[in-house]
Amino acid sequence: MTLRGTGALVVALGCLIAAPMLGLEELVWFAVLLIAAVLWGAVTQFGLRRRLDATRQVVPALPAVGEDARVRVHATVHGSLPVPPGQWRDRLPRSLAGDARGVFPALRPGSGSRTIELRYGVRPRVRGIHRLGRLQVTSTDPFGLVRRSQAAGEATDVVVTPELVDVPALAAMAVQTGGALPAATSRLGQGADNLIPRAWAPGDSMRRIHWRATAHRDELMVRQEEQEAAPEATVVIDLDAARWPARASAPGGDRGFEAAVSACLSITTRLAREGFAVSVVDVHGTPLAERIDPEEHSGLGDLAFLLATVAPTGTGGGLHRLAERFTGGLTGPVILLAGSLGLSDAAPLATIAPHSTLPILLTAAPESGALPAVRARGWRAAALTGAEPLATVWQELERRAAASESAATEGESA
Repeated sequence: MTLRGTGALVVALGCLIAAPMLGLEELVWFAVLLIAAVLWGAVTQFGLRRRLDATRQVVPALPAVGEDARVRVHATVHGSLPVPPGQWRDRLPRSLAGDARGVFPALRPGSGSRTIELRYGVRPRVRGIHRLGRLQVTSTDPFGLVRRSQAAGEATDVVVTPELVDVPALAAMAVQTGGALPAATSRLGQGADNLIPRAWAPGDSMRRIHWRATAHRDELMVRQEEQEAAPEATVVIDLDAARWPARASAPGGDRGFEAAVSACLSITTRLAREGFAVSVVDVHGTPLAERIDPEEHSGLGDLAFLLATVAPTGTGGGLHRLAERFTGGLTGPVILLAGSLGLSDAAPLATIAPHSTLPILLTAAPESGALPAVRARGWRAAALTGAEPLATVWQELERRAAASESAATEGESA
């Protein structure tokens, strides 16, 4: 019952009581008319069978934190009876900002099912898995006396990935991908020519046939070719629970951990675009995703999906195990995203820096004096607490490196 419907019944009851007292038969007929209107409204809303279904489509399918997304709700009405106009509302969790409501249009009588599309926008605030729905459709009778609210469809899970920040490329990255890289043989023959021909194999282009060698050996020969092997980079995210506050176990609970997760995805994306083959591991050396090759960026979507629900789960001691991973020679850039960082951590980190062409450390909670200690051991280090944007912290690393190189040059000149 709406407020108007409740008022109509109260007035009808008053008329029935006052009619014999005042001797007015018209009041009885007026009361009967009001009651009949309310009953008719109830019949039109609840007496006619009407079933609703709803499905949703979110574009993009994996929205990121802070990224605008569109939700398309396909509401299907089963039945041939008319549908009165009303209001619709889709239930949104607090982690998704948006206005999910509007006018549900009236539908004329028709045969079979009828589908209409409802649209609204959302902006995720927190990564993780969130539920949209169910769809609520509210309608009233033509007199506004009786209201019916009906739930349609099932809730839809939406996976929200970490915020993707466009971090600039560092000068040291361009130096490492500038061409002085080892060559690796390509089976399919793509790249610079090699003087040694080989036998033709299925998949080789006919344009690569080495005609002189073919005539000499009386069989199809192709030019064996070389392609430059992509330089390797490693992104390490600290998932030891001892280095993060307890609130970091829930997505969006700790600002520092959210900044580290966003940095993991953003820096990996930048490295892949710069031509690196990127491995993403935790401090124990366990891979979090398949290696991302520079030519195939599809692995970035898998990494984003995994990082949507990642949480600290480790047991400690990871930095010492991480040092063992990089003791076998020189490797490419190593980006370490750590939680708390103490002075005692400088010793195991000191054994990693000499084995990396670009060691970078970002920590969410550095102890006093910890950053200067690791910088003295060869790391480019900065605090990433979430208070400043990742792009600002990243550019500060570049400025600090440029200042150090300038000071070293001036010292050599003196």
